[in-house]
Amino acid sequence: MKRLLALSTAIALGASGAMADTKIGMITTLSGGGAGLGIDVRDGFMLAIAQAGRDDVEVVIEDDQRKPDIAVQLADKMIQSEKVDIMTGIIWSNLAMAVVPSAVNQGVFYLSPNAGPSALAGKGCHENYFNVAWQNDNLHEAAGAYANGTGYENSFILAPNYPAGKDALTGYKRFFEGEIANEIYTQLGQTDYAAEIAQIRASGADSVFFFLPGGMGISFLKQYADSGVDLPVVGPAFSFDQGILQAVGGAALGVVNTSQWSKDIDNATNAAFVESFAAEYGRLPSLYASQGFDTANLILSALDKASADDAGAFRDALRAADFDSTRGDFAFGPNNHPVQTIYAREVIQEGDVFTNKTLGVALANHSDAYAGNCNM
Repeated sequence: MKRLLALSTAIALGASGAMADTKIGMITTLSGGGAGLGIDVRDGFMLAIAQAGRDDVEVVIEDDQRKPDIAVQLADKMIQSEKVDIMTGIIWSNLAMAVVPSAVNQGVFYLSPNAGPSALAGKGCHENYFNVAWQNDNLHEAAGAYANGTGYENSFILAPNYPAGKDALTGYKRFFEGEIANEIYTQLGQTDYAAEIAQIRASGADSVFFFLPGGMGISFLKQYADSGVDLPVVGPAFSFDQGILQAVGGAALGVVNTSQWSKDIDNATNAAFVESFAAEYGRLPSLYASQGFDTANLILSALDKASADDAGAFRDALRAADFDSTRGDFAFGPNNHPVQTIYAREVIQEGDVFTNKTLGVALANHSDAYAGNCNM
């Protein structure tokens, strides 16, 4: 990892010592709660930059500490002092809402490798804003579709009280055809779920859907497994991702989750990515790492066609999405959000490693519910 981070500075200078043509500012979460997500996005992104061997790109990386005020300060510094052309990296939707509208309105391109709040997909869309991961509702919509196919009729649903949490439950309910036993919002960063598990036990539900990313999901799953409540659990990949699974352990075995990426998706780009990421960092990649990798390769593919200084041409090059994605086919919808297939995966154990196995398609060529409200 140190080699790649050193390279991010070194590639600012070409062989002649000249400054890079394109400057990318990455603001992501590298400390505190949720740091693992930001580290994976950063590492996937920098792996792609290193593999490309480009001497015309500089990447400036900063830690937002998962605090909106710090993210805003860093964005101001990158735009006004660092003079970045492109920004990326934010994990959390509340931070994205604090940073993205101002950035794109100042002429900077923003490519999201994770956060996809509904407000930026519909009326708040912008021609300089591209989401390379998803619109927040998408994986939760797929979970609702999977629950229907499994025959669940009465779900207890919960998520943290912040924009992505609200999008999550909205997405699940949009596709789930059964009844909602109860719908609750937890505190962002919460670690004790005894009260919520007691409510699940008493609810009469036949299934549980939850969205609790990072450490929140680890705490919930461990406490749920110890509680004796045996209702089946469905969730998005955020709580069943590669790094999280090692911390959760056997409590997650058999749980089905939804994702637009998995390490066993069968295409050459994905196979090479999984192998090279594991070789470089000594761990299997997560979907966050895959999103960082895809985001960097999308940017590089656009730079092959146009300079970021030529906003119209560069925008068109981004929209073309002429790159090899770890997901296979990749295309943008009219609001610059992905149209993509979302899979159902099951948590399994391979030797000492907990990981996911793809079961099948939950939603094929799926767009988002807000594109019709985008007037670009």
